[in-house]
Amino acid sequence: MKLQRMNRAIVLAFAAALAIGAHAAEKQPLTHESMWLMKRVGAPQISPDGKWVVFSVTEPAYDSKDTVSDLWLVPSDGSAQPRRLTATKAGESDASWAPDSHRVAFSAKREGDEQNQIYIIDLAGGEAQRITNVSTGAGSPKFSPDGTRISFVSTVYPGALDDEANKKAAKEEKDRKDKVRAYDSFPIRAWDRWLDPKQPHVFVQQVSGGGAKDLLAGTKLVAEPGFGGTGGGEGRETLNAEWSPDGQWLLFPATTTRNTAAYAEYGTDLYKVSVTGGEPEKIASATGSYGDAQFSNDGKTLYATFEPNNGKVYNLPRLVAFDWPSMKNERVIAKTDRAPLDIAISNDGKTVYFTAEDAGLIKIYSVPAAGGDAKLFVDPQRGIYTGLRIAENAPVMVALWASSVNPAEVVRIDTASKSHRNLTSFAVDAANAIDWQPPQHFWFTSKRGRKIHNMIFTPAGFDPSKKYPLFVLIHGGAANMWRDAISLRWNYHLLAKPGYVILATNYTGSTGFGEEFAQLIQGDPLVGPANELMEAADEAIKRYPFIDASRQVAGGASYGGHLAYALEAWSGNRFKALVAHAGLINLESQWATSDVVYGRELMNMGPVWEQGEVWRTQSPARFATQFKTPMLLSVGERDFRVPMNNTLEAWTILQRLRIPSRLLVWPEENHWILNAENSRVFYREVDNWLRRWVTPGPQ
Repeated sequence: MKLQRMNRAIVLAFAAALAIGAHAAEKQPLTHESMWLMKRVGAPQISPDGKWVVFSVTEPAYDSKDTVSDLWLVPSDGSAQPRRLTATKAGESDASWAPDSHRVAFSAKREGDEQNQIYIIDLAGGEAQRITNVSTGAGSPKFSPDGTRISFVSTVYPGALDDEANKKAAKEEKDRKDKVRAYDSFPIRAWDRWLDPKQPHVFVQQVSGGGAKDLLAGTKLVAEPGFGGTGGGEGRETLNAEWSPDGQWLLFPATTTRNTAAYAEYGTDLYKVSVTGGEPEKIASATGSYGDAQFSNDGKTLYATFEPNNGKVYNLPRLVAFDWPSMKNERVIAKTDRAPLDIAISNDGKTVYFTAEDAGLIKIYSVPAAGGDAKLFVDPQRGIYTGLRIAENAPVMVALWASSVNPAEVVRIDTASKSHRNLTSFAVDAANAIDWQPPQHFWFTSKRGRKIHNMIFTPAGFDPSKKYPLFVLIHGGAANMWRDAISLRWNYHLLAKPGYVILATNYTGSTGFGEEFAQLIQGDPLVGPANELMEAADEAIKRYPFIDASRQVAGGASYGGHLAYALEAWSGNRFKALVAHAGLINLESQWATSDVVYGRELMNMGPVWEQGEVWRTQSPARFATQFKTPMLLSVGERDFRVPMNNTLEAWTILQRLRIPSRLLVWPEENHWILNAENSRVFYREVDNWLRRWVTPGPQ
C-alpha cells in the first residue's frame, strides 16, 4: 500500500509539473502594448467610518484623448466588487471624503469648465455637483471637520484680491502684444516650464454654495518676493492645507526665501490662517522644511515631517510632533534611519505608521505616538506599499501594493497577521498572462567597504543553462532607489525581453539604505558610483553562470544618464554600447543651465569658479580622450532639469571623435518620455541600438 501511495504521489507530482509547464508555456513576454495598456489603480482614500475606499482607475490608450479615468468605490471588507463612481470623459483627481462618509469631493474639468473645478458626489446616487466657479481653477479639496465648508487651492495672479481681478489680469496677459519674460531672481524655470508670477493660494467656500474666499489675498506673506508653496509635481507649486480640529484655521507649509535658490538652501515653514481671513501666522520655523501636517484624532497633537538644511546633499526627513494648539514641545517621534513616506495615525491615536524604502522594497513601520524606536511592522518579501491610509474612526488600514510583476492594486492590511489581501484586481489577470519573474536580490561589499544592494531580472523564456548578455541599468536621482515595482519609463522586463539579464544596482547615494549612505555621494558624484556599477557587474558575473561577460551594455536616465557618460569616460572597453537619456556630460554647463543650482554646488564641494577637485576630475567631458564606446543619446526639448545643451555637447564630442552615436530629440517631451507613442519608439530605439553591438538572447 505504501508503494502504491508513493507511485500515485509521483504520478500526481509529475502531472502537476506538466500542468505548470503547460501554463507557463501559455504565458507571453511583456510587450509595450501589454505594459502601457494595463489598467492603473490610483492611491486609495478610506472613508472616516472605515467602510468604503475610493480610488481612481485609469484605462490607458495610445491616443490620450481615448484614455478613460474615473473614480471607483469598494467596501473595505471586500464584501462586494468595486463599482464605478463616476463615468465622464474628464478624469478626476484629489478625491477627499466628507466627515459623514457619504460624500466625496474631487477636482475635475468637465464639459463647460474652462479650468478644473471642485465637484461633490453623494454615494447614495445622482450626478456630481459642481460647487466652485473660480476662473483660475480649483484643486486639492478638503472638507472642514463639520462638513459644511470646503478648502481648496488655486493658482492666482499676485495682487489680485478677488476673482474679477484675476479675470482682468488674465485678459491683460492674453492681450499683451509683447511676449517677453522678465526675472529679477531665481528660480526662473521648473522641470518643463518657465515660471510665471502666479502663486498658489488657499480658498474656503461653503459646500452649500456661495462665493469662494481667498484667504491669502492681500496678505504680507504672499507679497514677500520669495513666497512660494511646495512642489506639486513637475514644478507646479501648491499649498497642502490642513484643517485644524476646531475648523477655525487652515495650516499649510510655505516659503518666503525661494528667491535665494541660486546661492542658498531654502526651507518651508508652517503657517496657519484663520478661515475668516487675516494675516497668516508662522507657527513652526527652523533651518529646513516642514511638510505633511496632520492631526491626531483627539486634536491634541500635530504631526509633520521635517527635513533639515545643513549643507548636505541628502537629509533624512524626520517625523516630528507638536502639542496643539500651543505648538510647544516639538519632538522627533520616530527614531529611525529610514525616510517616512506615507504617514497614517491609528484611529485610537496610540500608534503612528509610515511607509519607507528599504533595499529595493517599500515596507510599513510603526512607532508609538508618544515616541520611540520605529519598528518594522509589515516586512514584505517583495514589492512596495504606497498610499497608506487608516480610517479616522475605525481600525481599518488600506494601501496600494505592487511589485515588478504585480500592477498596483488596493489592499486591506490585517494588522494582526501583518499581511494584506486584495480589494481590487483590475490588472491581476493581465499580469498573470505575462511571462515574467520577480527579481533575485544580492549584496556585495565594494572595494570601499560599502554594502551594495542589487537586483537581477531575467528575460521571458529564461534558461539558466544558457549564457545571456548583461544590461547594467542605472537609476536616476541619485537620491532614489531601484524598486521591485513596475515602471513605464525603464521597465525591467521590457528591456530584458530581447534576451538580456538586467542588473539594477543601488549605488552610493541611493535612498533606502540610511542617511549616511545617501550622503556619501557628496564630493564624489560620478567616479565612485561608476566604479560601484562596474564592481556590481563583476560580482553578478561571478555569482550567476548564465551571464556572458563578453556581452555587457549599460544605460540610464537623469542621474542614470550622468553615470552612463561616466562609464563612457572611465570604463575602458568593458561595455559594447551605452544609452543615456537626459544625462549630463559637463558638470559646469549643467550647473549653469539647470532649473536647480545650489544643490549642485553642494554636491561638487564649492562654486564652479573655484575649480575645486570635483569640477576638475569628475566631469566626463574633460576625459573625452578616453571615450570609445558607441552611444545612444536621447533628450526632451522641454527638459529644464537636465537641459538639452548637455546632450548636444555630448553629441558634438562623440561626433568629433568619430565614435558611433545616435541622437534622439523629443520636441514635446520634458525630463521624461510620457507620450505613449514616443515611449514605444524609445524602447524600439534602445533595442535596435544595442542589437547593433551585442547579439541578445541565449548562447
